[in-house]
Amino acid sequence: MSDVGVDESLLKSVAVQVATEASALVREAWEGMASGRAVAVGTKSGATDVVTAVDHESERLVRSRLAALRPGEPVLGEEGGGAAGAGVTWVVDPIDGTVNFLYGLPWFAVSVAAQVGGVSVAGAVVEPASGRVWSAARGQGAFLDGRRLAVSAPSALEVTLVGTGFAYSLSRRTRQSKFAASLLGQVRDIRRNGAASLDLCAVAAGWLDAYVEHGLNPWDWAAGALIAAEAGAEVSLPGSAADLGADATYAAAPAIAGPLRKVLADCGAAEV
Repeated sequence: MSDVGVDESLLKSVAVQVATEASALVREAWEGMASGRAVAVGTKSGATDVVTAVDHESERLVRSRLAALRPGEPVLGEEGGGAAGAGVTWVVDPIDGTVNFLYGLPWFAVSVAAQVGGVSVAGAVVEPASGRVWSAARGQGAFLDGRRLAVSAPSALEVTLVGTGFAYSLSRRTRQSKFAASLLGQVRDIRRNGAASLDLCAVAAGWLDAYVEHGLNPWDWAAGALIAAEAGAEVSLPGSAADLGADATYAAAPAIAGPLRKVLADCGAAEV
C-alpha cells in the first residue's frame, strides 16, 4: 500500500531521469580517462578506499537535479552525507564501484533511490559504460531497459551461483575470506564483482542466484535491494538478519533462499 502523498511511479521516473543524467557525466569522464585524461583521486578510510573528483561531480549533479525536481526533500549521499527527513528522502551513490571505474572495468553504476521511513519505494541503477537502466517501484515490479525481471530458480545449493564483496578493513577482509572459503565448497561458485547495487540487480535478472555482503551502507543497497525484491528475491537488509550478522545484506531466489541462509550461518556469517 502506498504511503499517503507518495506516488511511487513518479518517484521512479525521477530516479531514472536523475541517475541517467549523472551516468552521462560519469561515462564522459570514464571515456576521458581511457584517452589519457587525469582524474583527481583521494582516499577515505584507507589507501584502498578511494574517491574521485568524478564521484563528487556526479553527486553534485544529482543533488542539483533533485533540488529542482523535488524541492525540499533531503538527500543522503555517499560523499555529501545528509540525514533522512519525515517524508521522502533520496539516497544516492554517485559511483558505486569506484575502484572498477578507476581501473577501466565497466562494472560500476549510479544509484538513486527514494525512501520513506527508511524503506525504499522507488529507485534506479544506471550503468554508464553500457547505458543499461535498472529500475523498480514498490509493488510494481522490477525492470531492465523496460523488460520485466524475474529471479532464477536453481534446483539445489550445489548449482547456486552466489555473489559477495569484501570490506576495506584488513581484519574484516581476513574474516570474510575464511567465510567465503567455507562457502565455496557448498555452492556452484562465488562471484565478487565490486559494485553492490549491480550485484543486487544481477540477482533480480537471474545472473546471480543469491548475494550476501557485510558492511554495506544505505546508498549501496537502497535501489538495488528494491529491484531484487520486486523481481521476486527474498531480501534481508542490515539489522534484520541476526543469523547472518548485524550488518549483512542478503538477497536470494526463493528456491534456495532458506537452505542457503542456513549454510551461510553455518559457515560463520554472523562472525564476519
